[in-house]
Amino acid sequence: MYDYDAIVIGGGHAGIEASLAVSRMGFKTLMITQSLDAIGRLSCNPAIGGLAKGNLVREVDALGGEMAHLIDSTMIQFRILNRRRGPAVQAYRAQADKFSYSRLAKETLEKESSLELFMDTVVDIILDGTRITGVVTERGWRIYSKVVVLTTGTFMSGKIFIGEYEHESGRLGEEAAKGLGDALRAKGFHVGRMKTGTPARVKKSSLDFTRLEVQDGDEEMRPFSFLSGSIERPNLKCYITYTNEKTHQIIRDNIHRSPLYGGRIVGKGPRYCPSIEDKVVRFPERERHQIFVEPEGEGTEEMYLNGLSSSLPESVQHEFIRTLPGLENVVIMRPAYAVEYDYLDPLDLYPSLESKIVSNLFIAGQTNGTSGYEEAAAQGIVAGINAALRLEGKDSLILKRSDSYIGVLIDDLTTKGTKEPYRMFTSRAEYRLFLRNDNADARLTMLSPLASDERKAAFKEKMSHIEEIRCLLKEKKERGKNGIELLREPDVTIESLSIPEMDRFSPEEKEQVELDLKYEGYLKRQEREIARFEKNESVAIPDDFDYDDVDGLSQESREKFKSIRPKSVGQAGRISGVRVSDIAVLQVALRGVRSGK
Repeated sequence: MYDYDAIVIGGGHAGIEASLAVSRMGFKTLMITQSLDAIGRLSCNPAIGGLAKGNLVREVDALGGEMAHLIDSTMIQFRILNRRRGPAVQAYRAQADKFSYSRLAKETLEKESSLELFMDTVVDIILDGTRITGVVTERGWRIYSKVVVLTTGTFMSGKIFIGEYEHESGRLGEEAAKGLGDALRAKGFHVGRMKTGTPARVKKSSLDFTRLEVQDGDEEMRPFSFLSGSIERPNLKCYITYTNEKTHQIIRDNIHRSPLYGGRIVGKGPRYCPSIEDKVVRFPERERHQIFVEPEGEGTEEMYLNGLSSSLPESVQHEFIRTLPGLENVVIMRPAYAVEYDYLDPLDLYPSLESKIVSNLFIAGQTNGTSGYEEAAAQGIVAGINAALRLEGKDSLILKRSDSYIGVLIDDLTTKGTKEPYRMFTSRAEYRLFLRNDNADARLTMLSPLASDERKAAFKEKMSHIEEIRCLLKEKKERGKNGIELLREPDVTIESLSIPEMDRFSPEEKEQVELDLKYEGYLKRQEREIARFEKNESVAIPDDFDYDDVDGLSQESREKFKSIRPKSVGQAGRISGVRVSDIAVLQVALRGVRSGK
């Protein structure tokens, strides 16, 4: 007898998307989280989006997720990054009122009719053979369900470090989730340790803003969600300051007190978001490092020092932070700290995010070795959709590298694994010109079993508008050319063409048409590349394929194929260390299987 169709463990960004996905697809769902007050908390940077990350948020929205709605309702500054560069690397980023964001996330979950919230800590999972059937909580509850989604973030055996001080916590002031990591190890899961960190929060009224550079947001606040209308939100300022040689000398003098360099932290930290002590040690030639001073919300004095994460003792933090211009008399409200936590090897996952070790268990977020809210939400929605599809007895939704940044993220994790916190970058996506910020709905909405009728209708209306815009451009004549031919010229924009009928279309609709036309040649070339990619993706490898029967495979590739169990020849070719010659041997063997030889 099952108590629920689905259980989701964790109330972070992956847990939110997974819970909503399963429940909105019609299944009775329970979210179990250690603190109902911490749901959707922006633990580190109070912002959503950024390079490649903004694309992930738009893709989550296109699939029917919630993150875009949450940031649209709570943003306090908006910027389009890389506006002067090409569309493939442009992205939305918004500062959030972190307290409103978390509250709205909780309210959204509470209003979902098929979803219940329960405050407790999961310490073990219940198995029937190799199939999960429920969970055990710290207070002794045994709760049964048909599928489980695990999204523990940084809380599984989490430990924070501030100089010599350490404590079992997932966040400062919040207890770690103890027991589950050891229970999973005992059941055969490959559990490792990773590390991340966060900067100090400082009191706004203690800053000297005359010594800080102002960083304004864009005048026009654009929505992340394809369903949101215009955004009418406060537009607060952010600021910039810099470290200096005095800052660096204090850090060098105290580096031995950092748990990162004293050997007390064994987990690998994020290479692309290093602590300030990492920056000082790794880049000794740098005279200064840029620090962003960002508001945590409208109704708070707390400001976030983006770029200044640290695990040095609090006394040292007070000393070096006060060397920064504008922060000479700063009051620190919360110290910076590092956090180390258990994660599960993502090579033990199928591209559906289902565990290879325990069936009907789906895993998402930082539990899989990623960093960032956006990466977590992207995995959460895919895990939730696939958990619901399993309940329906249907095939999983598998997003490809040619479909989305989400496809790139999941393929990288399940094919190559990760030994450090994985962060999404535009450079990871081979087809980034096609995977633009503006066309996520065109790529994903009609693929998603979660997308509502309202969302599909809005998408179809947008596509109709885009076709109308193209027709108007064909009718426009100037200098012997029509509007489409003119837009292919580098200095011509759709707004520079005098077509009054265009005023009824949204800036986003017009922009998508303009980008498609300006980059038409590049897009056609990328479409040919995608066709070649998908040819290999279409050559499926049976789940029970016996690699030991294939003559000519190198032993290294054979072992990797047996461990990862790639779903296609394309995925097999992306496994680290696999030789091209072994892929050729594999293709010959698969042709033999298909021909019955």
